[in-house]
Amino acid sequence: MEDLEPIFGEAKGEWSAPNSPPLRPFLFYAYPSGPSSLKIEATDFHSNTCEAIRSIEQLEDMRDMTGIGGSWSEFMDYIVACLKSNGVKLVLEGQPSQNAAYAKLIAKKANGMPLISFKLNKLGDVNAKEVMANISLKLYGTHNNLRHLFLTEQERCSELLKIISSEKEKKESIQKQLDSLLLNKRHKPQMMNEMANSSITQSPDKVAAHNHGQSKVPNRVVPAYRRTKVRGAILHDDAEDGEQ
Repeated sequence: MEDLEPIFGEAKGEWSAPNSPPLRPFLFYAYPSGPSSLKIEATDFHSNTCEAIRSIEQLEDMRDMTGIGGSWSEFMDYIVACLKSNGVKLVLEGQPSQNAAYAKLIAKKANGMPLISFKLNKLGDVNAKEVMANISLKLYGTHNNLRHLFLTEQERCSELLKIISSEKEKKESIQKQLDSLLLNKRHKPQMMNEMANSSITQSPDKVAAHNHGQSKVPNRVVPAYRRTKVRGAILHDDAEDGEQ
């Protein structure tokens, strides 16, 4: 029983007598009261406040009356599911003109499922105020816990978003580097093919001219010392011959 999580819920208030005016909605609080009992408190925060305490033995009797089989834990799970459902009612026994001495908290898990019913005793002013104060404080404490959990999860989500954004930027940077490397690898064979195709598509005349230009030996100037000496007659001046 100590493992049972406290349950807050809203119950529709009504009188057991037909054609009675509607009542204010009730807020109920079910929680373990010690290791072997379940306590239920309910109030409309106005004029009707009541409570009930059920021991494990009394809950076992309820189990037999409702005909719910299975293990004890399965039965308690069924009670929790009933109290958390949307069709919970708190029925005041009697008529509006009378001062109801007790009420019944009635709930079921779903249509066609067995009903569970807790008889609650109506409390006097002093005890009613204690119950209303207890419910208010417990509800406020639960609200604070949920708010703390929400803020914690919000911070955690914010940190995760930052991590995801950082990892995304890293991934994009790596992808850009890979794309650049792949682009360079693709360009190299393409350039080689273009060079090969360019040499193949040259005209025969250009190729021949190019080859002829490479095979033609340029004229060289023969050094003076290697030139052939011309030998011949020595010419004399005629005037000098006449004088002789």
